[in-house]
Amino acid sequence: MIRLVFLFILMSSCSMSQSSYELAVLKYQGGGDWYANPSSLKNLAIFCNQNLNMNISQEYDIITPSSQELFNYPYIYMTGHGNVLFSESDVLNMRKYLKGVGFLHIDDNYGMDQYIRTEMKKIFPDLDFIELPKEHEIYNNIYKFENGLPKIHEHDNKPAQGLALMYKNKIVCFYSYESDLGDGWEDANVHKNPEHIRRESLKMGANILAYIMNPTSIK
Repeated sequence: MIRLVFLFILMSSCSMSQSSYELAVLKYQGGGDWYANPSSLKNLAIFCNQNLNMNISQEYDIITPSSQELFNYPYIYMTGHGNVLFSESDVLNMRKYLKGVGFLHIDDNYGMDQYIRTEMKKIFPDLDFIELPKEHEIYNNIYKFENGLPKIHEHDNKPAQGLALMYKNKIVCFYSYESDLGDGWEDANVHKNPEHIRRESLKMGANILAYIMNPTSIK
């Protein structure tokens, strides 16, 4: 299976085709439940394969921040509800990965925020999370999200925010905050979200993957 080299074709019908590739979940230290939302990536892969002619493996891998295998994946998913801790070796490896081929999607499952901001500062001391405008490519490349990041799962009445760390004019880390996209990606019987909400979350996930494969412009 080709993981690094793949062809991305955007057709007029909004379908896509590329060599098969795999996604991965980040297994981090600190005590947080990195294993939350176990069916999310499988369902996102199914949606993208069926609706956009992608060829993503439904089987995802589990990878640690300090592993050299990290560089085999174009997309790393990180989620949970609690503490996150990156070691020095984690920081050095993640920085190299993100400055090179990598993309980290942090999906706050509610409770990560205070930890993730501190730990990402270790990786990029000079970068701050910025809120992406609703006109950004990531909200408009395949499916249109006129109001930006959709709200999927309610916790405390705060609006959903799509935050990003930008390196050389490209998103290297997308932080879906107060949205809980992964809850919408999970099997329908887990959170029992209305079907239209689940589809919104899956469409947003497809946009994220499309951005990684074809980041043609930064808005």
